[in-house]
Amino acid sequence: MPYSHIPVLLPEVLELLHLLPGQSVIDATLGGGGYTRALEEAVGPKGRVLAIDLDADAIEAFESRIKNQESSKRIKVVHGNFSDIESIAEKHSFAPVSAIVADIGLSSYELDEAGRGISFQKDEPLDMRFNAESGITASKILADYSEEELTNIFKLFGEERYSAVIARNIVRNRGKAPVTMTLELTQIISTSIPSRLQHTAQDSFRRIFQALRIEVNGELKNLEKFLPVAFGLLEPGGVLAVVSFHSLEDRIVKQYFQSLRGDCICPKDFPICVCGKSPQAEVLTKKPITAKGAELADNSRAKPAKLRAIKKL
Repeated sequence: MPYSHIPVLLPEVLELLHLLPGQSVIDATLGGGGYTRALEEAVGPKGRVLAIDLDADAIEAFESRIKNQESSKRIKVVHGNFSDIESIAEKHSFAPVSAIVADIGLSSYELDEAGRGISFQKDEPLDMRFNAESGITASKILADYSEEELTNIFKLFGEERYSAVIARNIVRNRGKAPVTMTLELTQIISTSIPSRLQHTAQDSFRRIFQALRIEVNGELKNLEKFLPVAFGLLEPGGVLAVVSFHSLEDRIVKQYFQSLRGDCICPKDFPICVCGKSPQAEVLTKKPITAKGAELADNSRAKPAKLRAIKKL
């Protein structure tokens, strides 16, 4: 089965992680395996890599590629949610670790080949689950959620201007026939947008599909759970690096990283600090690192990527 993924911002990630031979590290989101292979090379024959992914297809494809290779002995691949990284790491004796990286974007396979309706550019069943074995599908959400619930997730997770009218039209259309395919959904979205703005319809497609995917997979909740437990797994001096692909994710990462700086919250007129806050981490990226030049030319999907990293004190 073909399965490819270009690791975004890989040189920048490796520079921030500053890996040494013999270290134990975690790739919290295996995907196409680009980060995992790079981590394995960096820690060398005496190092270890734990890779986690919710998509069984991703794991099967990666394991088939490294089968019978020497590196396969140093890479442990686990089927699971990155939000459960603490229990997974402890079960497989990967705690504490020197570095953790999480690329929380979509792999090329999930977009182009999985057939789950994650992309609006192909007519596919509206599934959108990363774990195809469990959970609620996007079509089920479109069939069961109320107009108000749909409006709320389109606003919150998609930041879509026409959320209310799109939700209203979905409910109206499903009364005639269930909305089960990506083309059916894009047609409803298109008819919900004023005619003068039809040239921007794909932006609305992208936002509504993003909102549904986030709801299906609980992406923001999983990220909020992942960050503190991942940080807790790091040894002193260990680095946590996260690559996000939209503003909602990046905001969560930024705010959590800032909370670890331990900035004093006492009123400015207090002569001494009494809040007792102390820094737990050093923020290594004052501003998010983004793709540039040759990487953007080779991989246009890298454009929205934002890399942030912290080092545990």
